[in-house]
Parts: sequence; structure tokens; C-alpha cells
Amino acid sequence: MSAQSRITKAFKNAKKLPLNSNTKYVLFSDCHRGDNGFADDFARNRYVYQFALSQYFANNFTYIELGDGDELWENSFDKIFRANKDVFLLLKKFHDKDRLHFIWGNHDMDYKKPKNIRKNLHHYYDAATGQQKELLVNASYSEAIRLETENKQSLFLLHGHQADWFNYRFWKLSRFLVRVLWRPLQTLGIDDPTSPAKNFRELIRVERHIEKWILNNNNQVLITGHTHRPRFPQPKELPYFNDGSCVHPRCITGLEIENNQITLIKWHLITTSEGVMQVQRTVLEGPQNITDYIA
Repeated sequence: MSAQSRITKAFKNAKKLPLNSNTKYVLFSDCHRGDNGFADDFARNRYVYQFALSQYFANNFTYIELGDGDELWENSFDKIFRANKDVFLLLKKFHDKDRLHFIWGNHDMDYKKPKNIRKNLHHYYDAATGQQKELLVNASYSEAIRLETENKQSLFLLHGHQADWFNYRFWKLSRFLVRVLWRPLQTLGIDDPTSPAKNFRELIRVERHIEKWILNNNNQVLITGHTHRPRFPQPKELPYFNDGSCVHPRCITGLEIENNQITLIKWHLITTSEGVMQVQRTVLEGPQNITDYIA
């Protein structure tokens, strides 16, 4: 199956959510939540991410994670949960309000199987009470999501590894190589050459497959993660967005959809003139009317 066929299949089977002037969505991807160890890229941004999510929860946003949320290639989920318990309890707040949706990526492809969702996410052990407690029971995982207007126009949300044949078809081999080879070498500054996020040639190849699909499908708006490179097209350009990642060296990036507008934002640490460090939200692109892309 070609990249074009894989993306088309995901589009046809995508879960549908409403898109109108009242809906509010925030999109993050590629958190790669790890074990707080030497190879955990998420660790440096954990508190920035947690603060940003708390603000979105308080402001009634629905959170959609576009894949690679948990770094299951490098870690067991037990270790991930112990290192990020506060993050998961915050995600539970979204889940309890029916405002949480996950898309699986290549690094959390295990969640394609409902039994793995049940095993990892339905309950957790509370050491303080010695009891099992509910976490994300019946968490919503999909390969793709379409945010659809009343007239059936949509924003198509996908992780993006469907355009990356090696990390889609041979993800188990990629996982093995990461665990036994690239993770230890990461400490020496050697990057995984099979990862589009760390190999520019692979990144360009993946983006070209996605761009080709958009051109072949009447300029259908497509939003992905996977490459970690933020993209925000202008209205007359090819409608291909990328929300970036949560493992940039100094910030996390994402997309906000509110009042029928889309905005590329970053959350990062700043130091005030008084020497106080605080988390700040900065607009990188937009807001831009969604109708400029789908009308």
C-alpha cells in the first residue's frame, strides 16, 4: 500500500467532530512523554506543557493529541506514568469532561489495539492508598480525525507517519532499533537517521508525500505532526499545517482553533525584569479564518 493509499484510507475512516464558531480545540503532538531519564526529550518541557494544558482546560478547550504522545518505543508505560503522573491526572480532567481525543502515531502505535489502551490507561495504582483508581477509561484513540462543518467541509487531522513507509510498515523494527541502538547513541549526540524529525532529507520526503495527497484531493486541509517542523500556510498556499512538537529545545508549539480561526502558537519560559521566570504564550502565525482555506 502506497503513502497515498494509506492517507486516503485514514481519511475515509476518520472519526468526525464538529467544527463551528462555538468549538474550541487545541492541537499538540509529539510529546514523547518519557521516563525522566537521560534520553527523555519531554522532561525539559514538562512544566511548560502542563501549565499550557491547565490554561486550555480552564478556558474550555478540547484537547486533541496528534500522535506520539507516549514514548512507548523507549519506555514501558509504568515508567512513563510514574514520571508524568501530574500530566496524566490533568489529561483525566479533560477526559472526564469529554474533551480529550487521541490520534496514535508511530511511537504509540500500540494504542491501535484496544487491549493496550485498557492495559495502560484505564486504571493506575495509587501508592498512597494502595488501590487501583480510574484514569482514562475508554480513552478515545483514532488513526485520524476530521473536524467537520455543517456543510461537510473539514480539517483532516493525522499524525503523518502514513507518509513515512519505514516508520509505518516497519514500526516494530524501528522500535527495536531505537531501544537497542539509537537511544544509547543519543547520549553521544548521534541522531536516529530514520526519524524525519532528525533527518532533513527524510523530513522533506515525508512532506512531499503529504503535499501530493493534498493536491490529489482538491486541496483538502491537512494537519499533521510527526516531522516536528511547524507549518502554517497562507490562504493561497497549499493547505498543509503542522503543529510542530512538544520537544523543541526551548518551547512547545501547537495549533489553536477558536471562533472559526486557526493560530500557530508556542509556550515558552521567559525571565521578567525582576528576575522571575514565567511561562508565556506567543503567537507565531495567525489567527487566520478557516474559511480562507476551506471555502
